[in-house]
Amino acid sequence: MQLSRFSDYALRVLFFTAIHNDRLSNLAEVAHFYGISLEHLRKVVHALGKLGYLQTFRGKKGGFRLAINPHEVNIGQLLRHTEGTDPLVDCEAPPCRLSGHCRLQGVLAEAQQAFFDVLSRYSLSDLIQDTDMQRLIQLKPCD
Repeated sequence: MQLSRFSDYALRVLFFTAIHNDRLSNLAEVAHFYGISLEHLRKVVHALGKLGYLQTFRGKKGGFRLAINPHEVNIGQLLRHTEGTDPLVDCEAPPCRLSGHCRLQGVLAEAQQAFFDVLSRYSLSDLIQDTDMQRLIQLKPCD
């Protein structure tokens, strides 16, 4: 299983904002820091705001920050929101000739559940504990 770019960027935004929790972050600095597309990032931040992970503020001095404590951001739940929980294979469209006789969909559903179960054991706080990571993210983008 591979995470989508959207989920990858969502995690990166949350890492950045958790480390800079004492101030507002903005799209330009996060995009520059990670070297990623500002337009992709805009969609991610908007979605994270709608999902309640970020508080967003409009205007010239606007930006965003975490809306909840990093200890309360459950990684499994976050990725359920960003990745969705659709089956990994769709045996119904078009209908598979093996439908009703193949166990693949059930096995993949079990694996997908295990994936989310493991991720649900971790919070954002757990993932940002590395002091080198914290130091790197605290650097200004031009450093």
